[in-house]
Amino acid sequence: MTAASSSARPIVLASTSPFRRELLQRLGLDFTVAAPNIDESAKPEEQPDQLVRRLAQLKAKAVATSHQHALIIGSDQVATINGKILGKPGDHQKAIEQLTLASGQKATFFTGLCLFNSATGNTQVCCELFDVYFRCLDPLDIENYLQREKPYNCAGSFKSEGLGITLFSKMAGDDPNTLIGLPLMRLVDMLRSEGVNPLDT
Repeated sequence: MTAASSSARPIVLASTSPFRRELLQRLGLDFTVAAPNIDESAKPEEQPDQLVRRLAQLKAKAVATSHQHALIIGSDQVATINGKILGKPGDHQKAIEQLTLASGQKATFFTGLCLFNSATGNTQVCCELFDVYFRCLDPLDIENYLQREKPYNCAGSFKSEGLGITLFSKMAGDDPNTLIGLPLMRLVDMLRSEGVNPLDT
């Protein structure tokens, strides 16, 4: 029996991202997945850290009406290069534009994390940063990479857990899981404060 199954409060991941689901599975907890269905548009003048914190909370609380006694995990991520926010490209041309902009540059990824206890209303929120330094990429490198991985639903137009690692010269941050989309180290701290320890059996 896992820590989650021994708890009276189910754990819900407010995301349909397969990457976040795979990351959460590493903790060995039982959990379900729910789609938050929110407007992810940024507000005027909203800074990256403010944006991802707000959206992480909105995602967690959006599914609370159907999960009223649960620990709900919400997360959101954007990348910035020279102050410009990069979200998910959505299509091939936008991905080319993002990787062309990233060539030879440092990209900072802002990942918002929220753990919402829908029974008590207790909300824990943080923003984790992770830096990626891109190699100088020629157009053929970019085209070949995009054709092979098609990372159109990934902020920054790459999958760091896959072939995207070939695009980087250096990475810097506290938790490499943050780059993929879910800061597991901080999440463990949040879960433990709610009485859920992944190491309990």
